[in-house]
Amino acid sequence: MTAPSTNTSVKRAYHWLDLVTAAFVAVLLISNIASTKILQLGPFSFDGGTLLFPLAYIFGDVLTEVYGYKRSRRVIWTGFFWILVAAGIFALVDILPPAEGWELQQSYHSILGQAPRIVIGSLVAYFAGEFSNSTVLAKLKVFTSGKWLWMRTISSTLVGEAVDTVLFLSIAFLGVLPPALLITIFISNYIFKVGVEILFTPVTYAIVKWLKRAENEDFYDRGTRFNPFGRQ
Repeated sequence: MTAPSTNTSVKRAYHWLDLVTAAFVAVLLISNIASTKILQLGPFSFDGGTLLFPLAYIFGDVLTEVYGYKRSRRVIWTGFFWILVAAGIFALVDILPPAEGWELQQSYHSILGQAPRIVIGSLVAYFAGEFSNSTVLAKLKVFTSGKWLWMRTISSTLVGEAVDTVLFLSIAFLGVLPPALLITIFISNYIFKVGVEILFTPVTYAIVKWLKRAENEDFYDRGTRFNPFGRQ
């Protein structure tokens, strides 16, 4: 039986936190690259990254539920840093002159030479969406005394994905795409992302239950200051 814990100054060693962090960052980087292709599946139109990106919110739920907001915040900032590094490297490689005989410069530019608005939109949306998701989940866990995990994960995703999708589309495409198309893209993305969260709820339950036992941790954010830039 895992004993609940709350804010403490004692540092603990976890066996699986590094692996979960690595998987979280990998999902973010792969999703950003895959998002360069727009897909049409039935009535839904969305970028390729949408196929994998919802897993970032599932990982975020697992991190906050097991390890608490403070450690989840550290992982979110880690993801933010590596997305920024990846965007910077892609941009640098894009502007550097290609080698003689290499004739794929235009293809590279079209796929990885992302416009500044898209990069900024992606970073801002990720930052606001992930922290909204983590904050809602952590507060609901305290409010419900750890009950109804399915309600907490879905509720936090409803908020986080809404913030993420609205900010990204607004920053990246407002004034570029017609408003009607933006609304269509928002609806498609939002329904798909939230649907994945709901579909994966049994998996989330299994992972959370296993991690709580393996780490002997079930963190409650009582007294936590929900500041993305704070240390406490």
